[in-house]
Amino acid sequence: MRKTAVLLAVSLTGISSLAQAGDVEKGKQVFTQEAQPSCTVCHTLADAGSAGAIGPNLDELKPSRERVISAVTGGVGIMPAFNESLSSEQIEAVAHYVAKVTDGDKK
Repeated sequence: MRKTAVLLAVSLTGISSLAQAGDVEKGKQVFTQEAQPSCTVCHTLADAGSAGAIGPNLDELKPSRERVISAVTGGVGIMPAFNESLSSEQIEAVAHYVAKVTDGDKK
């Protein structure tokens, strides 16, 4: 029984890592293509190859996942809210992506 539990835990950890990698790729897709206008128009983010200068430089800001969710959902400053054009899954994915590639959740 104990061996089965260990194998299950290892399998779930592997699945979780794959899911997180998939979330990062999905988030990058939202950032670069699915959001309209694209996040790349306004934001600099090295991982996405973007150099927008209207919004904050995300590489420097290093926002947390929660901060990205709040900004994307409700808008901030001149940035519009995307809660009606992006699904909650897309918002979660882009928030995970930005926080992950900028180390925003490690502050």
